[in-house]
Amino acid sequence: MRYLPLTPDDRAAMLAKAGAANIDALFRDVPKAAVVNRSVFDLPDTQGELEVERALSRMAARNISAGSVPFFCGAGAYRHHVPAAVDHLIQRSEFLTSYTPYQPEIAQGTLQYLFEFQTQVALLTGMEVANASLYDGSTATAEAVLMAQRLTKRPKAILSGGLHPHYAETVETIANLSGEVVRAPVTPGKAEDIAALIDDQTACVVVQSPDVFGLIRDLKPIAEAAHAKGALLIAVVTEVVSLGASARARRPGRTGSSR
Repeated sequence: MRYLPLTPDDRAAMLAKAGAANIDALFRDVPKAAVVNRSVFDLPDTQGELEVERALSRMAARNISAGSVPFFCGAGAYRHHVPAAVDHLIQRSEFLTSYTPYQPEIAQGTLQYLFEFQTQVALLTGMEVANASLYDGSTATAEAVLMAQRLTKRPKAILSGGLHPHYAETVETIANLSGEVVRAPVTPGKAEDIAALIDDQTACVVVQSPDVFGLIRDLKPIAEAAHAKGALLIAVVTEVVSLGASARARRPGRTGSSR
């Protein structure tokens, strides 16, 4: 019964409660020119489930799947292979939740996969701490800049020119209120000399690898230059697999690579 419309008795009771004699009286303030006395959609009044499914399937088939044509969006948005095991894992009962993660007592599934994800990230990257409960990459970057400004008691944040523009704009919107945000020049296809911008007022340096142009950066020299000035390094890694490629490129006899 949950999908059936209101009965005439239900409608009469609602009109009586609203103090309207009929439906026209309820909407008397609506201009006559705005009243539509016909069906808004060119659809039949009734149709069987099978007919509706076939009609909608024909409409859906007119769309072009993003995976069936060349994909040139770039800037971090690329085709990714999703292993078949992923669908199986995410449907396990311990990762399911009955509601939003704002109520822990009924969102154990969300808490569980956040714990598992941040544990995996800590193991893969060697970091002492990983936190998976921030909203997205851009706001997480801005929060990291704010933290760096608080810890170092310095105002300036230097952003690499290869940082995704959405990330940079978010940092400027949020962190600019507590200090100064400096964006390095954009140099497509090559690494800018970001170390030259670091001074005694620098709280942090934000570098993305692979950057928005696909260049894999060696973050070690940048980290050393920042630490020498008492600043912190914030590394934005949108593709964690690239860490393996970066480590491979640093082996003796190899040069850096880009994708």
